[in-house]
Amino acid sequence: MWPFHPELLARAVPRYTSYPTAAEFGASVGGADQLAALRSLPHGTFVSLYVHIPFCRDICWYCGCNTNRANRTDRIVAYLEAVEAEINWLASHLSGRVSLSRISFGGGSPNALDPLSFVRLVSQIVTAFQASTPEISVELDPRTLDAEWAGLLGKIGATRASLGVQTLDAEIQARIGRVQPLEMIRSSVDLLRKSGVTSLNFDLMYGLPGQSEAILMDTLEGALQLAPDRIALFGYAHVPHLIPRQRRIEASELPGLEQRFQQAALGHERLVSAGLQPIGFDHFAQPSDPIAVAAREGRLRRNFQGFTDDQAPALLGIGATAISATPDLIVQNEKNTGRYRMRVLGGQPAAELGVRRSADDQERGLVIEDLLCGRSADLSGLPEDGDCELRLKPFLEAGLCQLENDRLTILPGGLPYSRAIAACFDSYRAQGAGRFSSAV
Repeated sequence: MWPFHPELLARAVPRYTSYPTAAEFGASVGGADQLAALRSLPHGTFVSLYVHIPFCRDICWYCGCNTNRANRTDRIVAYLEAVEAEINWLASHLSGRVSLSRISFGGGSPNALDPLSFVRLVSQIVTAFQASTPEISVELDPRTLDAEWAGLLGKIGATRASLGVQTLDAEIQARIGRVQPLEMIRSSVDLLRKSGVTSLNFDLMYGLPGQSEAILMDTLEGALQLAPDRIALFGYAHVPHLIPRQRRIEASELPGLEQRFQQAALGHERLVSAGLQPIGFDHFAQPSDPIAVAAREGRLRRNFQGFTDDQAPALLGIGATAISATPDLIVQNEKNTGRYRMRVLGGQPAAELGVRRSADDQERGLVIEDLLCGRSADLSGLPEDGDCELRLKPFLEAGLCQLENDRLTILPGGLPYSRAIAACFDSYRAQGAGRFSSAV
């Protein structure tokens, strides 16, 4: 279905959930800059909140998230105390000035919390920000989802949820440290539908150890039978030098580049043939889902939560390692939960690292976002850049994209090269490839 050019996929590239990427974050930007950016938001600005819950019952070996085992109640209680302090700090600067349109809970696994603690957290946010009917989404671990937890989602009005499914193959589940039988997934889907979730996402993966095309197809068939509204089909990123827990995964069992490419192509073909609309390179949605509607209307966005229909110009992160982004600034909270707690309980901003977004950064960011969201990118606002032209040339010559009147369009055959093409406009690409994941 897609032409295979291994030389154009050889270099690891960012996933571009921001530009500049997290690799450019530095200590010269921090809490004081975060506070100034918050104060400069115009009255009436729509903002979205992301709340990071860095706990899971069990730690999956493939996972690159900032998370810990939820085996100590005192640790969780202390963390939630800090999160509540950060919520109050943010609200003291923003409540009454901005409109909270969306709250997203991720992790880790938010359902590693006990139901009462989670409901208290939601209630505090809604009260502190004087939010009336924010849209609420939650990432969930099927292994710790029960009727009580699913029921409370209905009570708080959560309509969007994402299940970490990854694979339905029992042997591969064992190889990646995430055992969850099909019946467990089916039960989770039933509970969430009954609770009022109308947009349900499955996270699936290709490029896993021992995963063949047949095994991947079996997982896709099983997932389609459960009828999620969205499917995100990610390529597993094996970077054990950055994520020590991945050393438990046998690297010799991982599919090679060409196998990964074929798995991505087969997955794309099968999901589209099932009636799902492709969203970017690796997401798919039922045509009626809000993210599919946004894509068709040219409103699809990309931020730290991936592809989204969220139009808010400011995304505010709460919790350890959470990232906040305003038009001209990106900051990341302290990653260590202990030091994070000390900061916020001491009345300080949680931000530890960040980067200012220059006018050039913002222009390049728009180009990269347009390309990844399936739109033609207007290059007329970029300065003359000979290096960029050289990097883009082989993709143009291979017929993967076309450039006409300063507008660059990725062609259908170039879809799996989207991140590699977008990287041509990244002025920070001097970093070593080892800092990023495979381009496909």
